[in-house]
Amino acid sequence: MREPFEYAVIRLVPRVERGEQINVGVILYCQARDFLGARTHLDADRARALAPDVDLDAVAAALGSWDRTCGGDGPARTMKRGERFRWLAAPRSTMIQAGPVHTGLTADPAAELDRLMAALVR
Repeated sequence: MREPFEYAVIRLVPRVERGEQINVGVILYCQARDFLGARTHLDADRARALAPDVDLDAVAAALGSWDRTCGGDGPARTMKRGERFRWLAAPRSTMIQAGPVHTGLTADPAAELDRLMAALVR
């Protein structure tokens, strides 16, 4: 049986004032399956094309925090999965941002997350 899910593309915006961005991941939440996950991939060449001086180690560390937040590490441990998704998907003016939230139906949220990564990021 397919269940509704929500997802957002994770974007790297190396120079917020310019608004240029590349997709670096996807976050997906499925309440019915109690699933929250993020997958990320940083293409160093694409990032440097937008900002030659981008600190790739800092970007990688920030992307890692999305995975940890989804898993409930740190301050997120007291938050429910839906609350974590909303917090991560909220608009922000930082180098790592979530795009608009979209919806769909899936029988397998983890497989859907992998499909979205292949289609939208890699």
